[in-house]
Formats: sequence, structure tokens, C-alpha cells
Amino acid sequence: MQAQKLDYLDELEAEAIHILREVAGQFEKPALLFSGGKDSITLVRLAEKAFRPGKFPFPLVHIDTGHNFEETIIYRDQMVERLGEKLIVGYVQDAIDQGKVLEQKGKNASRNALQTVTLLDTIAEHGFDACIGGARRDEEKARAKERIFSVRDEFGQWDPKRQRPELWNIYNGRIQKGENVRVFPISNWTELDVWNYIRREKMDLPSIYFAHQRDCITRNGQLMAASPYLNMDEEDLIVSRKVRFRTVGDMSCTAAVASEADQIDDIIAEISASKISERGARLDDKVSEAAMEDRKKGGYF
Repeated sequence: MQAQKLDYLDELEAEAIHILREVAGQFEKPALLFSGGKDSITLVRLAEKAFRPGKFPFPLVHIDTGHNFEETIIYRDQMVERLGEKLIVGYVQDAIDQGKVLEQKGKNASRNALQTVTLLDTIAEHGFDACIGGARRDEEKARAKERIFSVRDEFGQWDPKRQRPELWNIYNGRIQKGENVRVFPISNWTELDVWNYIRREKMDLPSIYFAHQRDCITRNGQLMAASPYLNMDEEDLIVSRKVRFRTVGDMSCTAAVASEADQIDDIIAEISASKISERGARLDDKVSEAAMEDRKKGGYF
């Protein structure tokens, strides 16, 4: 009997499903962090394959900055209704109103970094001991050195010098009371892998991933969607451009790219030719050379 040969997407899928089932088996109260972006949407599809026809053994958790793209929120609500799964939303505005965080001021103000406090509050409120995220190693150097099972201390902090070894496909989820683990099932995927998987699975995505006309301004050399969250002034010239977004985050820190790619095949061709990581369109990663690592050490996703 000839053994069936798996292609590389099958292998990546099998690894991710194995990790999701390990989470379900090792932890008492896991959660899946859902942003409405392509990576977390891919995680949801993988969870369907791992656990259907049963219910997910975890809720979906969205940390809402209040500065999201409208298309993303519409997609989120429609997807949750289709799935019939539980959605928990933590609001950054609540943390601001309670005086736990101070909203940034100035032209480049963003709520992105403020999500950490809301995330940690949501974890504590619901007693989550594991949070599944869609981070990938190819995105950014801090994510490149983080383990698939990434232990956070009782303050939600990550210490890159105290990571556990991960031999073969053995994952150690043992933690002390108060600690939690961030789990990254698609850590070994690339942006191109994700898009090839989306094409194979015929998955729907928020429309902002595809080329469309949008009013934009240029800020710090990047095209930003014109919105009241950008603290625009008379120097900001609004122009209509055909753009798409490679990554989805807070509107105040997520830049667009000029593009004609309005079909998945065109997007895959565009990414294949690109020499810039998708995180190159995130202004929050440009605060310093170690911006992502510093946020992770403080409890960020």
C-alpha cells in the first residue's frame, strides 16, 4: 500500500491542529484571541477542523480598542453568529474611563499599546490559563524567538531568557497559579502560507484585505486611512488611493499599501514579490528597534 503524501499545507495544518488539541487537553480555561485579521480567522478555521462537530473548548476573545476598522467588526459579528460560539469583548475605553491607562496625545497617538492592560484584565476576570494567538515567527524578530507555548508570569510578562525547550512536538503547559501561557499554533507559517491556505480553504476575509478605493493621508512615509482617530490637521492632505491592508490592527497605527490586487491570486503574486514584511506597515513597531519585544515583556499579545 502506497503511503499518502501530504503537501506542505497539510503538514502545517496537522501541526496546528495538534497544538490546538494539546491546549484543550492541558489547560482548564483556554481562550482564542480574535482580532478579525487573517491569522486569527485562519485559527478559527483550524479550530473548526480540530473540534467539529462539537463546540470549541474555548471562547473567542477580542480586545476592542474602539479604533477598529468598521469592516473588521462587521466581519467579526457575522462570523460569530455563523459559528454559534461565545465571544468575549474587552474594551480599551473601559480601562481609559477607569483611569487604568492614559490615552496618548499628539499626532501619532494610538491605542494599540493600551490593549495590554485590557487583555490582562480580561484574562484575570475570566481566569484564562492559556490564550491562543495568531502570531508567526516570520513577522518580526521578537516573535521569531518566542516559543509555541510561551509562559507568562503572574503579571503577564514575558522573559525571553527563561523560555522552555520545545523538543519535537512535545509542549509543556505546566504552570504555577497566576501564570498563563500564550500559544501560537501557526508560529511556523509564513504570510504566504496563510494566503495559500486561505485560497485552498476558500475562506472569506474582511474586504480591507483586497484592493479598494479609500481616502488616505501620508504620515511618516506611510499611507494611512483617513479617519477621526488620526488627529489630522491642516497639513494632512486627503487623497483617494487604491490600497489594501496586509495586516489589520488599530486604525491609528495600521498603514495601507498601494495595490491593484483585488483577487487572492493577485495578492499571493504581490506578496511573493515583496521584500518587506507585513509588519512594515505597522507604525507601532517603529517606535524603537525593540518595540515589539518591549510590549511583549509588558504583557502584550
